[in-house]
Amino acid sequence: MKAVGHPKYYPDAVVKCACGNTFTVGSTKPVISVEICAACHPFFTGEMKFVDTMGRVERFQQKMAQHPSGTAMALSKRARKQLKRKQEEEAEAARPKSLKEMFDKIKAAA
Repeated sequence: MKAVGHPKYYPDAVVKCACGNTFTVGSTKPVISVEICAACHPFFTGEMKFVDTMGRVERFQQKMAQHPSGTAMALSKRARKQLKRKQEEEAEAARPKSLKEMFDKIKAAA
């Protein structure tokens, strides 16, 4: 093994969790900071909570709250296509088909 090119090994590196838990491991860094450990992870504690460090859950919930249909779930791509097709068909049905229909509509409005 070459003496040059290998990182320094720390057999008693300290791991610090955001929950306050600390423990030692062997590492190439003297101090390691983590956001979640076995002492606070929901799988090990049995608690039901979101583990979200990037704010993804909150952004998703805000996005669903602002959805124009007012429902809690966004429409799938297929459902959006079907809704758009239905709206186009309704618009087509409301449009006059001939000049006679158009004149009749104008007379009825007057």
